Amino acid sequence: MNLDLFDSQNKPITLDMDDADVVYFPSFFSRAKSDELFEILQKTIAWRQDNITVFGKTYPQPRLTALYGNNNNPYSYSNITMHPDPFTKNLLFIKKKIEEECNVNFTSCLLNLYRDGQDSNGWHADNEKELGENPVIASVSFGEERWFHFKHKINKDLKQKILLQHGSLLIMQGKTQECWLHQIPKTKKITDPRINLTFRVIR
Repeated sequence: MNLDLFDSQNKPITLDMDDADVVYFPSFFSRAKSDELFEILQKTIAWRQDNITVFGKTYPQPRLTALYGNNNNPYSYSNITMHPDPFTKNLLFIKKKIEEECNVNFTSCLLNLYRDGQDSNGWHADNEKELGENPVIASVSFGEERWFHFKHKINKDLKQKILLQHGSLLIMQGKTQECWLHQIPKTKKITDPRINLTFRVIR
């Protein structure tokens, strides 16, 4: 492990959640490397804003997105179909470091740019058919910290939330997507941007 890129004090935290397998690394990338990657991604990613249809109503998606991959496999959610651009060298760098931890060869990365606290991502599960059964989702955060909420699909008393820090990694695997929903809620307290990268295997 290259200590100039990683925080030597970083230890994984396993979230106490029934029917799930979620592990959080608070400082997977060092602050200096996180600052550098945030600036590069904000300026070089081909960000776009799609219209999203929910319950029959269509409106601009409350964040910017992009899809990158090592194949041409599209990804569809909420009546949006995205086609990937080729991985950039910086995305490949991040991907390689995550794959060393997860022991998974990710094919694709869905990126989200939350411009401020009014950008959000509503309750959902990453359970699209392209992801297969029990997918591994590796989520990296750069920039402003945001709260990430979980709620169980059946037992409404089961809830969890975690503050996703600059340079952190959240790994969701096992039955997490089958049994839980997650969201990034709106907040008036946040005025700075956050970039989130979710690495996944699109079959």
